[in-house]
Amino acid sequence: MGRPNDSGTATARTRDTRLRAVSIAAVLGMVAAVVLAGPYGTARAATQVDLGTAGSFAVLAGETITNTGPTTITGDVGLHPGSAVSGFDSVTLNGQRHIANDTARDAKIDLVTAYDNAAAQQPRTTVDTELGGETLFGGVYNSLDGTFFITGTLTLDAQNDPDTVWIFQTGSTLKTGVDSSVSLINGADACNVFWQVGSSATLDTRTSFAGNILALASVTLNTGATIRGRALARDGAVTMDTNTITRADCPSEPAPDPTPSPDASPTPDPTPSPDASPSPDATPTPSTSPSEVAAPIDSTPGPTGATTSPTTGAPDAPTAPDAPAAPDAPSGPTPPTSGTPQVPDVPSGGVPAGDGSVAMDRAPEGAAGVLLLLPALAGLVLFGARRRLGS
Repeated sequence: MGRPNDSGTATARTRDTRLRAVSIAAVLGMVAAVVLAGPYGTARAATQVDLGTAGSFAVLAGETITNTGPTTITGDVGLHPGSAVSGFDSVTLNGQRHIANDTARDAKIDLVTAYDNAAAQQPRTTVDTELGGETLFGGVYNSLDGTFFITGTLTLDAQNDPDTVWIFQTGSTLKTGVDSSVSLINGADACNVFWQVGSSATLDTRTSFAGNILALASVTLNTGATIRGRALARDGAVTMDTNTITRADCPSEPAPDPTPSPDASPTPDPTPSPDASPSPDATPTPSTSPSEVAAPIDSTPGPTGATTSPTTGAPDAPTAPDAPAAPDAPSGPTPPTSGTPQVPDVPSGGVPAGDGSVAMDRAPEGAAGVLLLLPALAGLVLFGARRRLGS
């Protein structure tokens, strides 16, 4: 009797072992999927934030704009509804000033829209407050505790896609350390980087920053800090101290200027040069064969009359009309039409490309994409195993 009990126990143990093995496989599959997909796998849904009329501004504030020391600004400067501007006698401005006017007002309205757009984008990837030392791909990122701090260098990698967009969302502050920087590599562009700041942003001494700061309250730039992007404050002030701010424009933005060249599209008017097809009328130029009768220029008005005026001893010229026989050459082109250019029908053979292989092309590529399916597969295996063992 002991043996049956032993065999039963062995069977139970075998079942337990199998269940554990399947469970472990499922867990490993899920872990592998997460690891290979990367912590930023779901963060690649960021889309360009339209700044509207605020896009022409390098500095835009709501309350005041103050400056100390020699500062250089490339781009417009705007303030609304406030009107207090100070320290601009030492500012080199490569742009226009719009203080409490309609242009500044419209830009502020568009800034509010852009701020809300950036704040609403998702899905989000939550990252540590400290961004220094990190390398991030495009996506939407929010802070673990509602603030962002950069000590050292934050690297943004576009992976050779110049249209890659980054959006950093923080409910509170954005701060940088002394001599910190934001580095753009592999095609990354400052025009595609947006910092949506829930309160204020402060760039410390000699910070080299990249991106568009959209702050709800204020933006402060300490001595020597530089920005390739924009310092835009919705409600508060922008404070500068010996800074360089260069508005970042996407390469596609200047392109519209050349687009007026399409006005040169009237050059297609020369396409009416096919009207020059009347040049075939020039084929009547054979009638200029009477130019052979040019000696009796007076007879040109009536080459036909030339038959009546044998005095134009060049009746031989009328033989020139035989030249119209040349038009028979056009008949030569007709043979090409009889050729078999219909061979292009052969591309129809490519139709098989419309089978299931297309669906496969749309399937996830790379190890990360494949492994994302592992959890589901492991679950199915586990379910099947339990049913078998249960039976």
